[in-house]
Amino acid sequence: MKWKKRLFALLVLIVIMAAILLYAGYEKVEKFADQTLTIKQDRIFTLSAGIGRHGLEALLVRDNLIEDSHIFPWLLRLEPKLAEFKAGTYQLTREMTLREMLQLFSSGKEAQFTVRFVEGGRLSDWWKILQQSEYLKHELDNKDARELAEILDIKDADTLEGWLYPDTYHYTAGTSDVALLKRAYRRMKMTLEEEWNARDKNLPYKNAYEMLIMASIIEKETGVEAERTKVASVFINRLRLNMRLQTDPTVIYGLGEKYTGTIFRKDLTTLTPYNTYMINGLPPTPIAMPGLASIKAAAHPAKTEFLYFVANGKGGHTFTANLAAHNKAVNIYRQGLKQDK
Repeated sequence: MKWKKRLFALLVLIVIMAAILLYAGYEKVEKFADQTLTIKQDRIFTLSAGIGRHGLEALLVRDNLIEDSHIFPWLLRLEPKLAEFKAGTYQLTREMTLREMLQLFSSGKEAQFTVRFVEGGRLSDWWKILQQSEYLKHELDNKDARELAEILDIKDADTLEGWLYPDTYHYTAGTSDVALLKRAYRRMKMTLEEEWNARDKNLPYKNAYEMLIMASIIEKETGVEAERTKVASVFINRLRLNMRLQTDPTVIYGLGEKYTGTIFRKDLTTLTPYNTYMINGLPPTPIAMPGLASIKAAAHPAKTEFLYFVANGKGGHTFTANLAAHNKAVNIYRQGLKQDK
């Protein structure tokens, strides 16, 4: 009987020792999981498809996110949900622990990148922004304006100019430039349709596209919110009287790369499809991407008798109803420029 008691005591001792060792091991794994990543600043980490547990460990060691440790496999065994990581590009922060990083990989919540398209930007400006945007898949290289319009299935025009809604767009790594532009196009198309349906009656537009063209001109003429409907009224009044719009931004757009920052007198008398000093009515396409405020101004212009406006030297414009008053406002503006020199 004594040997049975001794054997039982030995088994109890073995169980206790095993429990102690398991607890110690568990504590070690827990401590390992709760350690912060060995990075000095936030960074982006890409986890490719098909990477297994060993592959992930090798990547983390290679990128100095964790120290080479035999504990990592035990962590994934003890917490199998942490091993359900998904391919993607993730944002890692300095304060993040190893467990939090693995939880992020398991959640599939990829890093969000942003691209900002501002009101008044042209298609050429947007193109440069897209080219410089990180983690974006480029599929539109070497495409001209007509090809871009076809790719986005724009049936109303031969160019994307004016058809992309200015805003901040969020995307994940691997998103294509086509996908981003489609979002911007759908947004503008929906906005334009809503504003066209809600527009004031008897405006001199043949269709919604002409209203978009007008909105783009308003966008380039003023950045003052309160002035947009007044600017719109000037151009609407001119259209109704069959007066030429005579707006510099359209001339600049028509000059293209020839424009170097100054409009010369010869530019105003050089015929282009966009020179509204030489052509009647609206130019053939928008000259920029208008924001919502300019679209609304084109749809709901102020009711005025204004036919002219000129910069007032204070960031805004002086609006007048006849040429004599306009010339006076121009002289005041020019005198102000001389005094500032």
